[in-house]
Amino acid sequence: MGTHAPDPIQRPELSDAQWERLRAYGTPEDVAPGDYLFRSGDRDYDLILVEEGQVELVRDSLFWIQEAVLAHMGPRTFVGELGLLNGQGAFLSARATEAGRVLRVSRTELRRMMAEDDELCDLVLHALWARRESLRRGPAALTLKFVGQSSSRDYLALQRFAERLDLVHKSVDLSATDLGDHEKLGVTVDDLPIAYIQGEPLPRATPGMVAERLGLAYEANGDEVVDLVVVGGGPAGLAAAIYGASEGLSTVLLDAVAPGGQAASTSRIENFLGFPFGVSGGDLIGQASLQALKFGVRVYAPCEAVGLQPDGDVLEVTLSDGRRIRARSTIVTSGAAYRRLDLERWPDFERAGIYYAATQLELRQVMESPVVVVGGANSAGQAALYLAANGCPVHLVARGADLGSRMSSYLVDRLMEDPRVQVHTGSRVVGLDGGVALERVRIDSLGEVDARGLFCFIGADPATDWVSSLDRDRDGFLRTGTDIAAQSLEQWQRLGREPLPFETSTPRVFAAGDVRRGSMKRVAAAVGEGSSAVASVHRALAG
Repeated sequence: MGTHAPDPIQRPELSDAQWERLRAYGTPEDVAPGDYLFRSGDRDYDLILVEEGQVELVRDSLFWIQEAVLAHMGPRTFVGELGLLNGQGAFLSARATEAGRVLRVSRTELRRMMAEDDELCDLVLHALWARRESLRRGPAALTLKFVGQSSSRDYLALQRFAERLDLVHKSVDLSATDLGDHEKLGVTVDDLPIAYIQGEPLPRATPGMVAERLGLAYEANGDEVVDLVVVGGGPAGLAAAIYGASEGLSTVLLDAVAPGGQAASTSRIENFLGFPFGVSGGDLIGQASLQALKFGVRVYAPCEAVGLQPDGDVLEVTLSDGRRIRARSTIVTSGAAYRRLDLERWPDFERAGIYYAATQLELRQVMESPVVVVGGANSAGQAALYLAANGCPVHLVARGADLGSRMSSYLVDRLMEDPRVQVHTGSRVVGLDGGVALERVRIDSLGEVDARGLFCFIGADPATDWVSSLDRDRDGFLRTGTDIAAQSLEQWQRLGREPLPFETSTPRVFAAGDVRRGSMKRVAAAVGEGSSAVASVHRALAG
């Protein structure tokens, strides 16, 4: 017998009219007790409408624990969760406990319903999202478990991947000297981090390996040509994908890590329209990602693009594993890569104390310990205030003599008023020290200070090496529209038009956000650029 857990399933009350409209998208099927409607691990499964009888939702037995029954679903309820929308394989099973009748709503029909019926779409989407939030706090989380050392960059990468993609999972931190019960199972330090997927261990796991096993890696549908591929899942990319899909374009969104970009690492955004009390980057990106799924964007991560070239009337985006996506248009929103300080032992401490983001994930590593934040722009100021508010004494180190030259005045004022933050302008970090983890940082104007974390926000370089054939400025940023160099304009004469706004030197390839020359490098501006680029996509495809 399996164990029973508190019921995590939200059951929205459906009116007679709503239920009949929902039924119209399903295919009826009679079931007997013990019949499985889908099993954990199934790559393709359906939303199940229960018309008669009862269905139970089960977390299957794992090799160390027995199965757990999570919920019972009776007539006029539906069985499913958010993975139905992002293509994730089932991580739970649904089993009939009584003879009855169900209706299967395929993923295709579910998408059609969400496009055609706004009322049902909002009702179902809210229920699926609420179930995901509830499931992560119960036994279902054991279907994806990460085990590793908290100081490991590879372990943190797994956690960040799962959190950015909103996957139900559990993380178990091990010390460098004590593997606990895992040592009895033959686990060694060299095996870490391990991902347990449905109880099966995946040693030395990477986000890419986990995505492949979960069904989140890109797979082409025959000779499919999509309308739009967006490369990069930051604010600009998410906005472009959402606007493209909502306006009828078949849209694929790729990100080398996970949706969010640098915005997801921002602890508090206070100047974004509609959020007078501020919003964390993680919350903003989470809602945007859900919105993308609502409109049918196919999101793949980690999925790195390494090449882009025209092939006749279409564009081919080449992925790092050799697979190719054929598209009628592409928007490059690949953002920028974090810059590093040129210091001895920097590579050593990247795995143990150096961070390029300040979110709850990083905070857990340095809770209430002294830290150093490097940088003079908004992201550094926001990080310093967030860390200080959570108990960390902070040294903020800025190379410039005046914080106000690059940082918003409201942040400068709050930093100067916060007794937990010491600001060092005209200063540089000149050394790092520690054993296996960072312990001390040397600042040229101050000397050596204790630090369990160094948070680096000194800018970024545009991620454009993979599109080197496009016209770029000397710093690598992509030129677009009327900014394209004159020698790149000859090909446009054959098309009988000039480059459209946000269009690069290659027709039907656009750029938006931090990767574009002249962009404002702000979240709100990136959202505006991504959505505006889609307007140019429509014009190009109609020509």
